[in-house]
Amino acid sequence: MARKAHAESVTRTVAKTPLAPAAIGPYSQGILVGNTLYCSGQIAIDPRSGSMITGNIVDEAERVLENLGAVLQAVGMDYENVVRCTVYLIDINAYAQVNEVYARYFNEAPPAREAVQVAALPRNAHLEISCIAVR
Repeated sequence: MARKAHAESVTRTVAKTPLAPAAIGPYSQGILVGNTLYCSGQIAIDPRSGSMITGNIVDEAERVLENLGAVLQAVGMDYENVVRCTVYLIDINAYAQVNEVYARYFNEAPPAREAVQVAALPRNAHLEISCIAVR
């Protein structure tokens, strides 16, 4: 099937930073299209060591949100620019603990969000969060 040409050219820019983990598959940390950033899901990988943060869901949530923050900063944005998040948990019973950490990062006019329980996540993570941000 042929693709129709757009009347206007859409600029896609890859958001990439060493302050967040490198992609562990064929995807980008984020893609900026115009003023909108689409961040790939982040798990609790320490970008310096490449190792998963383990121990408890609070530590994982902090690392995940720091990783998202690094991708946002790579394109001159921060948590206030986030308009939507998706939270994936392998145990929905961790919802309250994740919310406590999440609220520290998104305290003023928090973004729209959904949280879902999933069967498994990459690298045996307990939590993954993706987001969309707008300038």
